[in-house]
Amino acid sequence: MNADRHQGPGGIRIIGAASGLGAQDRACADGPVAFHHSQAWHELARHPQLDWGRTLYAPPPAGGQAPVQRIAALCRQLADEVAQTLKAGNFPLVIGGDHSVAIGTWSGVAAALGAPLGLLWIDAHLDSHTPESTYSGAIHGMPLACLLGQGDKRLLGLGLKGAQLSPAHTVVLGARSYEPEEFDFLARAGVRVIMAEAIESRGFAACLDEAVALVRGAPAGFGVTLDLDAIDPRLAPGVGSPEPDGLMASDVQTALHWIATQPGLRAMEIVEYNPDRDRHGSTARLISNLIGALLGR
Repeated sequence: MNADRHQGPGGIRIIGAASGLGAQDRACADGPVAFHHSQAWHELARHPQLDWGRTLYAPPPAGGQAPVQRIAALCRQLADEVAQTLKAGNFPLVIGGDHSVAIGTWSGVAAALGAPLGLLWIDAHLDSHTPESTYSGAIHGMPLACLLGQGDKRLLGLGLKGAQLSPAHTVVLGARSYEPEEFDFLARAGVRVIMAEAIESRGFAACLDEAVALVRGAPAGFGVTLDLDAIDPRLAPGVGSPEPDGLMASDVQTALHWIATQPGLRAMEIVEYNPDRDRHGSTARLISNLIGALLGR
């Protein structure tokens, strides 16, 4: 890790969040462990600024618990782990797991900072349903709404009271599959959404510049959450909810390399790795390359 990067004096501490409870295809629960045991990770793990900390799991079902209760328990544990990592001077990098784990990741960052943060949400989807608007009931379609203070009360307020994010400093980048209720919710909240069509017409670099300028304006700092389905499934086949087309992996890697130099970057998250759908370990290698971009490679 280069000295001018902003991951903190202790380097990058990876936290696994091994849950697929929020998704319809639950194989993403195996993502963190599969990546940790992959050749791609073992080659990367030699870097002195990388440390794999804990891998967290949702509690087993007990007494007829609904999945949302187990997700909430995992997210509370993850929030505590992320907050402790930041307070120790390290940079948290969460590897999921389906995207519902973001509720824990960014609640923990907000708790450590003591204020709502900015967030760059790179995703094929908007993930902004509430229990009233959802078509599927899948909680990995709700985490951004929860972080903005709307949703199942068991998933709210895990870090700060109210919203964990500053809406004016939150940007969704690369979405290409969504329902109108989500789009309307984010518009009302004041979140900037840069759709895939805008990237195609304006170019990735121009859209990224706009997005980063907005998120890094948050006084407390900002983070990045990357759902691997934002990337074209021909390049990242091992994802929970693939969508046709998508971002170029090389563009995302270059973006993370640049974002890692920006003052105020507090944490990073990579989610929705589904090893059952990975072909020849290509998505695991992509995750390794993305982490390498944070390290300045």
